[in-house]
Amino acid sequence: MISDFHCLRPFWLVALLIPPFILWMASRAGDFRSRWKGLIAPHLLDSLIVQPDRRHRYAPAWVLSALLTLAILGAAGPTWKREAPPFVADTASLVIAVDLSPTMDAIDIPPSRIERVKLKIHDLLAARTGARTAVVAYSGTAHLVVPLTDDIELIETYTDALATGIMPKPGRDTAAALKLADDLLKRDGTSGTIALLTDGVEPAAFAGAKEIGSAIVVLGVGTSQGGAVKQRDGSFLSAAGGARLTAKLDVDALKKFGSDTGADVATITPDDTDVRWLAQRVRTNFAQQTATEGDRWHDLGWWFIAPVALLSALSFRRGWLVRLSAGLLAIHLLSPTSASAFDLANMWLTPDQQGRRAYQQGDYPTAADHFQDPMWKGAALYRAARYQDSIDAFASIDTPESWYNQGNALLHLNKFEEAVAAYGKALTMRKDWPDAVANLAVAQQLLKQEKDAEQEQEQDPNQKPDSVQFDDKGNKGKAGETAVAEQTSEMWVKNIQVSPADLMARKFSIEAGGSKP
Repeated sequence: MISDFHCLRPFWLVALLIPPFILWMASRAGDFRSRWKGLIAPHLLDSLIVQPDRRHRYAPAWVLSALLTLAILGAAGPTWKREAPPFVADTASLVIAVDLSPTMDAIDIPPSRIERVKLKIHDLLAARTGARTAVVAYSGTAHLVVPLTDDIELIETYTDALATGIMPKPGRDTAAALKLADDLLKRDGTSGTIALLTDGVEPAAFAGAKEIGSAIVVLGVGTSQGGAVKQRDGSFLSAAGGARLTAKLDVDALKKFGSDTGADVATITPDDTDVRWLAQRVRTNFAQQTATEGDRWHDLGWWFIAPVALLSALSFRRGWLVRLSAGLLAIHLLSPTSASAFDLANMWLTPDQQGRRAYQQGDYPTAADHFQDPMWKGAALYRAARYQDSIDAFASIDTPESWYNQGNALLHLNKFEEAVAAYGKALTMRKDWPDAVANLAVAQQLLKQEKDAEQEQEQDPNQKPDSVQFDDKGNKGKAGETAVAEQTSEMWVKNIQVSPADLMARKFSIEAGGSKP
């Protein structure tokens, strides 16, 4: 927006006084009569002075002034749009809220609405490789299926097990699902989108949806003609009069929901058009959110490189006063790439600036060699998988972020005890840091597993590798229990040795306050 236009380095604009000064000096230099009138008699001066061509007299000065003006404007850093801050992932977080009310078993979309939703989730995950995704299931109650994670296999394992029969309470509470998804994004501290996959939205959900801070995208599942609802046993769901129930996609309710809440609404398609639309909306929402929330502005001064280079080429004309050095200087001031090509990076860029350029290009080893800032250097070493070196870099700063990053690197080195200590240090300096709390729980669990394994090996040093041992003491051996509160949801989901469907059915029933099925 034009109202956001400003310069990142406005002090450079003071240098705009130089081009007018150059033009003034050029005009003075071209006034030969004034320069010689005190030395030569006036009646001889007119015959001795040879005036240059007026069309080209001041051309070099004008070109030099224009070149310097463009270079100065570029160096001032004009900008009018924001950019995402460093260390923020390029891909947006997404929470998929899946409707598991009974009508999702309708077969108007073969093989059924819920089965088609699962396939769409597979396609969406494939289109968002590396992005963090969570899944929420809801009917009469809303429940977390998978927390935010980039583990595609984990998400697919549990979304493939989704079924209407695992829900503890019938009905549809869309507002509860949206609130659960929004709270998940808020706790994570990330900007993201909630994708609602449903065949209808009840009017009671409209008011609650307006209070959601995250962007909402709705994908309607079903057809307006509707279809019969097929149950698990193969029979069809019947209405109150005994006739077969036909569930139709409530298109009008979805449109009204979109107009009242500002949510983007589309319906499911046989091809991947809907998936590509959904992925695009997630990226667009993320860009808008980071632009609003971020405080970093995108430097657009590099756009002046091309005109400066073009004007610099005119300095090669015979007799012109503009020399190549002036053009090269302006280009190097604006273009780190050009400076590097002429081996002048050290002249115009600080080591940290050279490191940042290499970091953005994905050349992490080179970035680590250039960075002098310990946090940036440690981040580059971490990305380059040089974990011990990254720990050494982070260790020079005593901040919660430094200790947190050291803990992450120590986990990669399987130094779980030291990682626990590092996360603990980070939490003493920054209370209730969600990321540090979650990673601390992971490190503690891994440390406990390591110690248990060592203890079991010490108790039976003659045990053959890969042998199977059974506890015949009535389950009185080491249970290795860990409080649920000390584990992340993701670790808890991974460690349960039951089928995903049974796990979710039991978990949802407990959360809903019912008895375990």
